[in-house]
Amino acid sequence: MTCRHALAGLLAAMGPLLAQAQPAAPAVAGGKNFAEPDRDGRIRTQLSARETAVIASEISARIARLPLKEGDSFRAGQPLVAFDCALFEAQLHKAEASNEAARKTLAVQQRLAELNSASRLELEQAEARVKESAAEAAYMRATVGKCVIPAPFAGRVAKRLAAGAEFATPGRPLLEIVDGSPPELQLIVPSRWLARLKPGSEFTVTVDELGRSYPARVIRIGARIDPVSQSVTITGQVNGNHAGLQPGMSGWASFSGVQ
Repeated sequence: MTCRHALAGLLAAMGPLLAQAQPAAPAVAGGKNFAEPDRDGRIRTQLSARETAVIASEISARIARLPLKEGDSFRAGQPLVAFDCALFEAQLHKAEASNEAARKTLAVQQRLAELNSASRLELEQAEARVKESAAEAAYMRATVGKCVIPAPFAGRVAKRLAAGAEFATPGRPLLEIVDGSPPELQLIVPSRWLARLKPGSEFTVTVDELGRSYPARVIRIGARIDPVSQSVTITGQVNGNHAGLQPGMSGWASFSGVQ
């Protein structure tokens, strides 16, 4: 067998492996390269909360109060979770007492130093004990400050992930919350629409779950165009305040004069 025949046989044997190693082409629905509107010129849209957060514990403690249920509303600063921190509070009192004792010892050493009855080393050691005990007290105050988790913004509970009397550990999710302000509209549109779309451009959104249409406007345009799909993200806002609109709803957005 010649070298050329051997090489041809080797390539034939490796053909399937080489085919598997080739990167797959990006999957695009309907064979299109970007988010095209439907025959009526509409684009799919979804409502999303402006702010979302997962409330998690920063300390290891038993949950004393977790009063809110899924769907409950809350105001900014309202306690969402409270822990049983009797042990941490006792440690704080001990640290504060130690700091007070260290301060009194320092005052005595300072007076003795004035009378030349205490060495410089004794005075410096007393000063160091004051700083050490003050740092311990500050640490315990910070820990006790984490015994109640306040709401970072006004909103509603989207999901409750724990229950009262359970033991929480640092990083454990307890609540998922969403902003209570009117939700935003998220759309992906063809990048060619940027020639006519800008912040303030008006459109109409029809929400599937409610079967109603609402006037809306563009408030933000994405900072980057997807090079594969040639599309860009648009953020919109429904005009006015409508209590029935909730994050997660979806529908159709209609832009007049944009194709």
